[in-house]
Amino acid sequence: MRFFLNDSLNFIAKLTLRRAWNFAKVLSSFYIAKWTRYPLQWGMPVTVSIEPTTACNLRCPECPSGLRAFSRATGNLKEDFFRRMVDDMHRDLFYLIFYFQGEPYINPRFLDMVQYAHRRNIFTITSTNGHFLNDENARRTVESGLDRLIISVDGTTQDTYAQYRVGGALDNVLEGARNVIRWKRRLQSRRPHVVFQFLVVQPNQHQIPEIYKLAREIGADEVKLKTAQVYDYQNGNPLIPTIDRFARYRRSADGTWQVKHALTNHCWKLWHSCVITWDGLVVPCCFDKDAQHRLGDLKKTTFRELWHAPGYTAFRKAMLRGRDQIDICRNCTEGCSVWA
Repeated sequence: MRFFLNDSLNFIAKLTLRRAWNFAKVLSSFYIAKWTRYPLQWGMPVTVSIEPTTACNLRCPECPSGLRAFSRATGNLKEDFFRRMVDDMHRDLFYLIFYFQGEPYINPRFLDMVQYAHRRNIFTITSTNGHFLNDENARRTVESGLDRLIISVDGTTQDTYAQYRVGGALDNVLEGARNVIRWKRRLQSRRPHVVFQFLVVQPNQHQIPEIYKLAREIGADEVKLKTAQVYDYQNGNPLIPTIDRFARYRRSADGTWQVKHALTNHCWKLWHSCVITWDGLVVPCCFDKDAQHRLGDLKKTTFRELWHAPGYTAFRKAMLRGRDQIDICRNCTEGCSVWA
């Protein structure tokens, strides 16, 4: 993994004694739980993903938001509700990811919420398909204090890009990236760290060398190659790359496909992070896209009460006993990104 000075400095600047102590408690309790199979949990989350919206302008084939396949309600995160959550959590929370499902910039108050988290000295990240980074939004993004901006650029030509980002326009995405980089320079800001994220699938794998060239030409800070989660993989799928390094799945002797990595009975995510939907439901991680495993509702309780409640403890205990018995875990791979 390469070292990026400005991004690292921004990250370190958020560190406080309380957050460092909280991280130490979370990490130590995770290892004790891993070794003893007892769901001990000390401390509060180090990171949280909060969903600005479930709405999206694209139709990506492996995305419930793009496919309009949710059974849960669709809507936008409300700013006052977001502020209450942040006020409850910010002393221990190190960084906040403004993303779960949907396109964050569709929420009209999204950048105001980023700015509020920034004022609370939280490291902020978002992931976008890049279609809403017009000149005004680009300027506001830089001014908001957003620390890291991940832009999905899943092809270097329109034909290739649109095979996964259905309904998308690559030229709009690249122009949006240029807008952000131009405003960073104009405002002399080291934020946000701009990442071109390239979701490697079979139709675009031949363009991996080209994405690095494109990122350099535009001025992005980093390229991240990400492997793709595929739902219907057992009988193969045309999205699975033929380059083994970038595939989460491999073909078995009987001709069926399976997840490459062993499914161990422990999960760091359940100790240091969680996901909060736009309407305040707390779910274990980003693999529970339809919020089937609801561990609490922040409209009814505080996060601190929920984090150590019997429901959360029971879920951690079930995972320690048999992760293969939990549906969202079966298609999960830790370390699903290839950094370069």
